[in-house]
Amino acid sequence: MNVSDTASIQDSLAASAVRLSSIHSRDLLRDTVRNSSLKHTLVGCHFDFSRQRVDQQALAELIRFANCIDLPAKRDDMLAGARINRSENREVLHTALRQGAAGASESIKIEVAQIKRRLYKCVKAIRSCRWRGYTGKSIRDVIHIGIGGSHLGPELLVNALAHLPSSKKAPKIHFVANVDAQDINLALRGLSPETTLFIVVSKSFSTLETQVNANTARSWFLERTGNLNALGQHFLGVTNNLAAASEFGFKKENLFPIQDWVGGRFSLWSAVGLPIMLKIGCQAFEQLLEGARAADEHFAQSEIDRNIPVLAALLAIWNTSHLGCNSLAVLPYDKRLALLPDYLQQLEMESNGKSFDINGDPIDYRTMQVLWGGCGTNGQHAYHQLLHQGTSKFAADFILVGKGDTKNNEHHRWLLANGIAQGQAMTLGYIPINQAEQFKRVRGNHPSTTIVLNSLAAEQIGCLLAIYEHKVFCQGVLWNINSFDQWGVELGKQMAMPIFAQLSGEDASTQDPATRHLVDHCLGLNRTE
Repeated sequence: MNVSDTASIQDSLAASAVRLSSIHSRDLLRDTVRNSSLKHTLVGCHFDFSRQRVDQQALAELIRFANCIDLPAKRDDMLAGARINRSENREVLHTALRQGAAGASESIKIEVAQIKRRLYKCVKAIRSCRWRGYTGKSIRDVIHIGIGGSHLGPELLVNALAHLPSSKKAPKIHFVANVDAQDINLALRGLSPETTLFIVVSKSFSTLETQVNANTARSWFLERTGNLNALGQHFLGVTNNLAAASEFGFKKENLFPIQDWVGGRFSLWSAVGLPIMLKIGCQAFEQLLEGARAADEHFAQSEIDRNIPVLAALLAIWNTSHLGCNSLAVLPYDKRLALLPDYLQQLEMESNGKSFDINGDPIDYRTMQVLWGGCGTNGQHAYHQLLHQGTSKFAADFILVGKGDTKNNEHHRWLLANGIAQGQAMTLGYIPINQAEQFKRVRGNHPSTTIVLNSLAAEQIGCLLAIYEHKVFCQGVLWNINSFDQWGVELGKQMAMPIFAQLSGEDASTQDPATRHLVDHCLGLNRTE
C-alpha cells in the first residue's frame, strides 16, 4: 500500500462527493451505461445498486482505492486461513464450513465433514421420531438457548424458511436469549419435560445469559422429573469448551464443537445451526450451504469491479465516510425476513463499530453506521415519514422476494409495488407544482440498494447472508479495522458483575454517585415489608 497514493485517492473521493452534491440522483439515473454496471445477479439474487449516489468517475475512484490498499490480496489471505484476527491471533475460516475456503487445510475439511455427519445423524433421529425422551416419547418441542451469534442467525432462518415443505416434519422450535426471566418462562409455558429437548449454545460455555438460562432449564427439568440420569436424553450442547459442558451434565455424544476459527456472528453454518437443520432438514440445509458457497466462489474469483460484496462495501464506505449517511435502514418487504435487520445489526455493527485501527491507533473518520430497520409495509406507517421528509442522512437496503404465493397474488403484487415505490420515492423525491403545497415536498436523493430474491429458498438466502458477510469483511479492510473482534462488548459485562453483587446485598459505596443511586433505588423497590 502506497500511503501517498491512498491520500491522493481520498482527496479525489472528497472532491467527487462535493461534485455530486449538486447532482440529483434522478440525473444520475439517466446514464444507462452507469446503471448497467451497477446491476448484478448471483444464484437467483439480483443486486441493483443503480439508486446509489455514485457516478462512473466516483465508482472508478472507489475501485482504485480498493486496489491501492490491496483488498484482493487481503481477501485471499482470509480465504487461505491467515490469522487476520490480529487482536485474538485467530484465523477467520467460516467459509470452510460450506467448503468454500480453498485454503482450508485437509484436516479442517475432514473435521468439518465429521462434525456435519454427527449433526445430520442427530437431526434425522429427532425429525424421524427415533430420538426418544426418558419416558420413550418423541420430541415435540426444542428450546434453543443462546445469545448474540448463537441465536440471531438460527432464529432468522428458522422463521424465514418455515414455509419449506421439509419443515412440516420438524418439532416446534423456541428461542431463549435474554437473561430476562420472562423469555424462558414464556418458552417453557405449557411444555412437558417428557417431549422437550434443550440445545445450549455458547462457544466459551461461560456466556452469562446462556449459563443462567441453561441452569433454569436444568432446574425446570429436574423439578418435574426428579431424574438426573434423564438429562442426557434432553440436553444437547454446542460449544468449544467441552470440559465445562460435560460438568454441566451433557453426554459426550450429545456435544458438538464450535471451532476456534469460527466467530459467533459467522457461526450459523456450523453446529450453531442445529435448530435450522432440525427445522428444514439436512437436504435443505445443504442447499443453504450451496448458496453461501456460490457467494464465496464469486467473492474469491470475480474482478472487484464486478464483485458484488466488494461493490456493496465500497458503496457503504462512500455513503458513510464521504456522503455523511449516519444510518442504514434495512427494509425487508417479506414478513418471513422480519428478523433480518436484527441479524445484520450484530453482523455489521459488532464487526465494524470500531474507533481504533488494526494497530490499536485511534481513527478520525466515520466507520459503521447505525443499522436498523423493519418490515414493509408496516414501516411506511411509522418511520418512513422521517426518511422522506426528515433532516437525517441515511442509506437503505430494500430486500424483496420476487415470487409470491399464488393463492395471495394480489397481496404480493401490492407488497412488491410498495417496496419498489419506496425506493423510487427516496431516490427521486417529489416537487409540488403548486407553491402553496411546498409542505408536501420530498427531497429524495437518498442512496439505496434493492435486492430481489427470485424466491425465499434456502439457496437464495444462503447466498444473501454470505454476501453480507463478505461485505462486512471488505468494509473492515477499507476502514483498516479488525472486523472479527468485539472488545467493546466486554466492558459492560465486567461492570455488571459488582453491580449484581451489590443488588444482592454487598456494599455499593465505592460506586460512582449515579450508579450507587440506581442500585439503592432498585434495592428499595425489592425490599420485602
